[in-house]
Amino acid sequence: MSTTTWLITGTSRGLGYEFIRQLVEDPTTIVFATCRTPAKADKLHALKPKGKLHIVQLDQEDKASVDAAAKEVEKLLEGKGLDYLLNSAAAQYGGNDTALSLDSQQFMDTIKNCVLGPALINQAFIGLVAKSNKKVIMNMTSGLASIALDCGPKNASYSIAKTALNMYNYKLAKERPDIIAFVMDPGWVKTDMGGPGAMLEPEFSIGNMLKTIKAATEKDTGSFKRYNGEPIPW
Repeated sequence: MSTTTWLITGTSRGLGYEFIRQLVEDPTTIVFATCRTPAKADKLHALKPKGKLHIVQLDQEDKASVDAAAKEVEKLLEGKGLDYLLNSAAAQYGGNDTALSLDSQQFMDTIKNCVLGPALINQAFIGLVAKSNKKVIMNMTSGLASIALDCGPKNASYSIAKTALNMYNYKLAKERPDIIAFVMDPGWVKTDMGGPGAMLEPEFSIGNMLKTIKAATEKDTGSFKRYNGEPIPW
């Protein structure tokens, strides 16, 4: 079978880590796991013997760090392209804030992390993605970004940031119709961010997301999907 290449952001814990944990079980994958501090990513290093895993330093809020990571990955690919780019890193600085209680700095930090971060990463890696056979970019969003789902007043900063990410993905898909770019909601998952009361186990959410991502075709570009591939209303 042919080899596929994957890069996932924010992999030291949570959903990003679960992507890596599942992908390294497949001997046909070459996986690039990015995180801010690889030296402290003990769980990632424990996965290295299982497959072709490269751990790469990347801080998505720092353009110089993103550009350096892209150069490192390009060198490691040795002429290959990057089939799948998954922007899964995210931070929720504002907590359960509302439109009238949000903190200006927390709001801007959330926008920087959830919107500018993926934008910088896609800019830096677009050449490698375009060079590949699959040409897939998945930007992780949230059901909280759907106006139609009517999720209420809380989590304002995070909801606004993820809604902005959805529009960013629309613009990306229109600018580069040769790339399959879409946004996905992992659901409410039991992670540090989701909390112990969440509905889904990481293994279940990410397992279904990977099935959907691997099956993506040109008709999926610009779409908004649940972890199981079902469409989400905007």
